[in-house]
Amino acid sequence: MKTRVVKVGDIAIGGGNPLVLICGPCVIEDEKTMMRAAEGITQIARKLDMPLIFKSSYLKDNRSSEESYQGPGLDEGLKMLEKIKREFGVPVLSDVHCQHEVPAAAEVLDVLQIPAYLSMQTSLTLAAGRTGKPINVKKGQFLDPADMQKVIGKIERTGNTNIMLTERGACFGYHNLVVDMRSLVTMRSLGYPVVFDPTHSVRVYGIPSSDPKGGRPEFVPALTRAAVATGIDVLFIESHPDPVCAQCDAASQWPLPKLEGLLRHALEIDAAMRSLPDVSY
Repeated sequence: MKTRVVKVGDIAIGGGNPLVLICGPCVIEDEKTMMRAAEGITQIARKLDMPLIFKSSYLKDNRSSEESYQGPGLDEGLKMLEKIKREFGVPVLSDVHCQHEVPAAAEVLDVLQIPAYLSMQTSLTLAAGRTGKPINVKKGQFLDPADMQKVIGKIERTGNTNIMLTERGACFGYHNLVVDMRSLVTMRSLGYPVVFDPTHSVRVYGIPSSDPKGGRPEFVPALTRAAVATGIDVLFIESHPDPVCAQCDAASQWPLPKLEGLLRHALEIDAAMRSLPDVSY
């Protein structure tokens, strides 16, 4: 099932175009770590000829404790993303958290991301939509995938049809997430490119992300393979040079040294699926 095409710079997403990668550390950390991550990720993407959008958040506003590292904030974070964009020649993406952040963020970011827990926040969604920038909406863990049509409607009514929808797991009890692969099919039927995020899907909520029990990254390869076989347009991977030392989501980020191998699996499955005849119902 083909979707509408969304353009991010020279990258065409959806509509049968090649699989795209959104990748980077969960949150912006020190400059040395960020430049190391950006260099490694861009080298791998170019080696695999995989279109890349670099992702890192200037602010993580949903940490379980206010004492946890939340990022450098809007101004310093955007400066770092602007530097990565300039030095590595890649488009950049970050979360926006309220309508007042949107104008400044839109000056730098190539894609504005609506976090899952804010996916129904009308004022934020409308402000992002009015920029005309591509918008990546992460489906709330609490939402039926079909309900994303309501979010799409809000953005479309601003005149913006540059929309992507991300699956990042659904609530399964109080602390666990589960990925229902039917969600990818349902959201794709809404007509826009679909993104899959296996790294957030393996978080174990209620346990600090710095605790090894706070994530199950061993499931990332299987979830990735399944999602690509189901049919997606973008793969979203949070990756860090040394996840154990990461200041956010240490238990679920994918190690940068293992990224190339994971992406090779994804690309081979994607190529195989594209070579097969359509068997849609």
